[in-house]
Amino acid sequence: MAKWWNKAVGEMSKLRDNIMGRFGISTGSVGSGYKLDSSRVDYEMAKKLYYNTHDDYKLGAGFAKSVINNTVSFMGIPEFKIVDKEAREILDTFFKNNISNMQRTIRDSLRDGDCFVWFTREEEEDAALYPEQTTRLVYNIIPPGQVKDILRHPLTGAIYEYKLVSAHEWEDERGDKKKATITQRIRKGERIIEVDGDNPPGVKSETIPLPWDFIPIIHFKNEGDEGLFGQSDIEPIEPFLKAYHDVMLHAMQGSKMHSTPRLKLKIKEVTTFLKNNFGITDPVKFAKDGGTIQLDGHEMLLLAPEDEAEFIEVKSAIGDAKELLKFLFYCIVDTSETPEFVFGVHTPSSLSSVKEQMPILIRSIERKREHFADSWKRLARIVLAMTAQSENIAFETFATELKWTNIDPRTSKEISEELLNVVNALKAALEANVISDESAVNFLSKFIDTMYKYEEEEGAGERERILKSLIAKTKMPDSAELEKELLEIIKQIGSDAA
Repeated sequence: MAKWWNKAVGEMSKLRDNIMGRFGISTGSVGSGYKLDSSRVDYEMAKKLYYNTHDDYKLGAGFAKSVINNTVSFMGIPEFKIVDKEAREILDTFFKNNISNMQRTIRDSLRDGDCFVWFTREEEEDAALYPEQTTRLVYNIIPPGQVKDILRHPLTGAIYEYKLVSAHEWEDERGDKKKATITQRIRKGERIIEVDGDNPPGVKSETIPLPWDFIPIIHFKNEGDEGLFGQSDIEPIEPFLKAYHDVMLHAMQGSKMHSTPRLKLKIKEVTTFLKNNFGITDPVKFAKDGGTIQLDGHEMLLLAPEDEAEFIEVKSAIGDAKELLKFLFYCIVDTSETPEFVFGVHTPSSLSSVKEQMPILIRSIERKREHFADSWKRLARIVLAMTAQSENIAFETFATELKWTNIDPRTSKEISEELLNVVNALKAALEANVISDESAVNFLSKFIDTMYKYEEEEGAGERERILKSLIAKTKMPDSAELEKELLEIIKQIGSDAA
């Protein structure tokens, strides 16, 4: 029993590097007993499970990619809203050019638990391809395994250094093999490079001053807490993936062994049986000559009244593996917070079950979005700060708000019916004088993306757009003069309100 228990425990939670977890970084006073957990995900194993290349999980790890990709697809990429128009244009342009990197950031964060984005401002190497920009901000995704340590202040917990370590091997012009270990320390205002071994081409030990008074690295930490590193979304379901693989493997092995039943014969007169069914008149000679009996083509056997024939079938002591696999499948569904219909149409998901699971999925996606919100906002601030300092631009503010694509599980018919009911209700309320035009427009703008609020802080609001539409519909000869007068009235109302 003890050996079985040790084996079972050894198969669980293999995604977590428990050796590192035995040590901690003290963040309190001496004797406080509080240590910061520095254990982290086994990144290489997480990738193997995601791509289903781990031999011990082959028949079960296929669920891992669906779990990660489903969340990434529903989360999407945020849009950045900022009051300063020039800053908004810079953010829009930059992030449109890095959509793939942003999607990869979310995917790597969910899969590996950690994703580190490092912004650098570099001269354009392919100047002939990008003549419009001589320097640009580069969106670098650091392999999480290279981040060996994150140094925090023992009292405030603020990060003051990222330590990156990478190994390099290459051949020089004579074919000699070279290797080196490069350590980088990224701090505020400086980048320290240390080379242990041979110097790679163009790299040497040095301290490079940086013009930034902040660390240009953002840590996207999935399911983060007070620990240094995040957790992978594959981590909670890893034991079930292993169990699914084992059950499936054993079921397939048993199928190969027992799917073809064995024939059991109880014959009283063997000579007569062999003669009637196989034409063997001398069984002794047939056996001495090494003859064998082939049942292929003998769909019918002739038996004497005393003879018996039956098939031997093996029955599992625990029953069919189908029920156990189904149980493990729903364990994966529940633990990963992924609806069962995501894994394919072969699952028995009725329309009602889909509707019941969609609200759970939406809440899970909203929680993930809020979890990464601070990292995305800090990323936007770094882009604006580096642009402002490099190009000598002054922005009104760096504060940004995130706008995510709304997840709507309803059909187009249901959406149109709800919009029609809302419009009719607002119309009835306006006619009964129980609601103002401003309240009605502001409420309706939540349902129609192309609508503005009744009054906007910048530019024309929905009120001005409605007035312009009314002028265009009248088609009066002096509509231009009327439009001019209405615009003057609107400006006067705005100045009076100010």
